[in-house]
Amino acid sequence: MPTLGTFTTADAADLAYVDRNGFIESRHLGSAAVVSPTGDVVLELGDTTTPVFPRSSLKPFQALASMQSGAPLVGDQVALACASHVGSAEHMAVAERMLEAAGLSEADLRCPTAWPQHGPTRTALTRGELTVGSRPLPAEKSRLAFNCSGKHAAFLWACVENGWDTATYLDPDHPLQQAVVSVIEEYSAEKIAHLAIDGCGAPVPAISLRGLARAVGTLSAAPSDKSSNARAATIATAMLDYPWAVHGHGEENTIVMEDLGLIAKLGAEGVLIVGAPDGTACAVKVLDGNGRAATLVGLTLMAAAGVVDPNALGPVLAKTQKPILGGGEPVGTIRLAADVMELLD
Repeated sequence: MPTLGTFTTADAADLAYVDRNGFIESRHLGSAAVVSPTGDVVLELGDTTTPVFPRSSLKPFQALASMQSGAPLVGDQVALACASHVGSAEHMAVAERMLEAAGLSEADLRCPTAWPQHGPTRTALTRGELTVGSRPLPAEKSRLAFNCSGKHAAFLWACVENGWDTATYLDPDHPLQQAVVSVIEEYSAEKIAHLAIDGCGAPVPAISLRGLARAVGTLSAAPSDKSSNARAATIATAMLDYPWAVHGHGEENTIVMEDLGLIAKLGAEGVLIVGAPDGTACAVKVLDGNGRAATLVGLTLMAAAGVVDPNALGPVLAKTQKPILGGGEPVGTIRLAADVMELLD
């Protein structure tokens, strides 16, 4: 029986490399697809038809399934349902309010526990000094701090609205997860190739980069398309209105949304989606799973497609790209490989 899997190195493109003092230390191979507002592929690198696991870049579509199933999300709650957040006190408070509105609590979440990635919040929690809402938290890992807690809170709220079982909301056969599959297949315009379990415990489907780009393009254009799904328009608008909730103050996705007005959503294992208001969109998969070059590649491809001013990229990349350090000082950087640079000519 052949082994299931994504594309291979032989079918990948050279996306970026690490330059340390003028020496190429590491290379990132991968694939990427850019689609037009009509969903046609306009740029591509590597294999864009073999399925990948989009991981957390699917969260806006999982949130859409929750909202279409009745979860009455508003404002920052919508953005948090789409988030891979850093677990700040702000993030945790929004998730807590969502659960309270559904008549539930943190104990009903089925995502793992975690320490906050946000430094001050982590320090406060470890010292037993963190209060979320009016509730003091014990000095231990919290499910609210897990980066997917907003998505899970939205899942649970949808279950409550429908009278569905909340204990089994992550089962692939649960009505809510069936709704998620329907949304993803509709927006990607393709059938799911394989279903696995994501890091948070939710089902994660495999689709192609072309399909993933089509999905985010449809979502990002929804606010300006009178024929679009109203809840999809709400999601796209909320992500840009509350970009801090989607990732965190000073974090990559948040900076891209704040400074460029593009929807940006990372996924584990080197995945990134970027969508412009006109529906042009990009999906990137770095094959080795390291996402440090994904924003550089994704934004460059959006510039090559003509929807981002190349002059605007410098300041954004300066905020989002970490330098290569030697002795605590910058000695190099992550650079675009020739396969990507050629698209700019």
